[in-house]
Amino acid sequence: MKVASPLRLGVMAGRGVPAIVALLCVVTVIPGTARADNPIVQTIYTADPAPLVHNGRVYLYTGHDEDGSTYFTMKEWRVWSSADLANWTDHGSPMSVATFGWASADAWAGQAVYRNGKFYWYVPVKDRASGQMAIGVGVSNSPTGPFTDAIGRPLVRNGEIDPTVFIDDDGQAYLYWGNPNLWYVRLNADMISYSGSPSQIPLTTAGFGTRTGNTSRPTLYEEGPWVYKRNGLYYNVFAARCCSEFVAYSTAPGPTGPWTYRGTVMPTQGSSFTNHPGVIDYNGGSYFFYHNGALPGGGGFTRSVAVERFTYNADGSIPTINMSTTGAPQVGTLNPYVRQEAETIAWESGVETEPAGEGGMNVGWIENGDYIKVKGVAFGSGATSFSARVASATGGGRMELRLDGVNGPLVGTCTVPGTGGWQTWTTVTCPVNGATGTRDLYFRYTGGSGYLFNVNWWQFTGGAGAAGFSP
Repeated sequence: MKVASPLRLGVMAGRGVPAIVALLCVVTVIPGTARADNPIVQTIYTADPAPLVHNGRVYLYTGHDEDGSTYFTMKEWRVWSSADLANWTDHGSPMSVATFGWASADAWAGQAVYRNGKFYWYVPVKDRASGQMAIGVGVSNSPTGPFTDAIGRPLVRNGEIDPTVFIDDDGQAYLYWGNPNLWYVRLNADMISYSGSPSQIPLTTAGFGTRTGNTSRPTLYEEGPWVYKRNGLYYNVFAARCCSEFVAYSTAPGPTGPWTYRGTVMPTQGSSFTNHPGVIDYNGGSYFFYHNGALPGGGGFTRSVAVERFTYNADGSIPTINMSTTGAPQVGTLNPYVRQEAETIAWESGVETEPAGEGGMNVGWIENGDYIKVKGVAFGSGATSFSARVASATGGGRMELRLDGVNGPLVGTCTVPGTGGWQTWTTVTCPVNGATGTRDLYFRYTGGSGYLFNVNWWQFTGGAGAAGFSP
């Protein structure tokens, strides 16, 4: 594992990236763990996953645990997306505490939903005026932002956290949130106001299970509700019984209850004392997102988001789901013959991402021996050449294109020259031979000492007659 030294941080700040990016340090793993695909993000610590399916793609909204945290030190939210649940594209940070002029701290667990052609992101932050936790709403025309404060004040404020939003089949939207209690309110169609007053959902042992040893909290409900509907049944999946938490769930015939406790979804596992669920159906499968402390340096305040595929039981109950290092299977394949963002990653070692001067994000802080894995690349009958958009303020280096492993068959090598700046971009091209079929692709970076170059995007050519691509 690499951790940023003071010298490294100084070099990062000197590259002209925003200050908040300059504070990031590398979170990577040793090559021996490269076959794992969970956690799904390794460049930073992430927490509190909130997946959203939109236009055939999964958008994942997360929190960001700052490196070395000894509390829930969180200043921004992040967005990632994937079409195959194996390769995840980093869209950076489209919203932070600073988005809300009335907030002072704590970019904690939220959820984004789509309605009326807009994306609404409900998040808990500390209200500067009262010192209480409150729920704010960000809004954007794009799932990847940028998001702005939708109303310029808290939507609700009672000192409690962890909002989840559910839109029922009749169009009525509900906001749920709470720790130590569980609240809901009916949102208006504009998604930024509500009718009536917030109501408490009764936390009964029949509804949310029995907790022992804590008379002030007799039920298992702790925090992090995730409410959804499937086959006419309403589900509330939640973090249960701190600490350490497990994930449990209840069901109901209606969106406000009465709730019946159904049992454990994910037992207490991993090195994080919290957990946070997110559940979706996508492309014929069901997926459970959660967080743990599985990355080097990880723990209860330095968490990482992971995902598992699961199948509901015939009666609609959720089976027990265990954490794994393999993650969800890939859905389809990745097409190398269209432009792919360099920050689309299944697994990596040693790199970071940053906002690119040409827009979007780029991969940077590349040193000799670092690599990126892209999973399930459909080369078809064979690629003939490779191009990448690169920049280097030093002497550059080389991109080795390897299959199936960081030391796997070498199918091409692209030389990256110095370009005169970390955001001074040029396109390099090199021949490719032997890249056929569907294979895992590894970009292995080699060169001298220090930082070598940045990569913005890449694309192969060739592959005549190739079939079976997925977008």
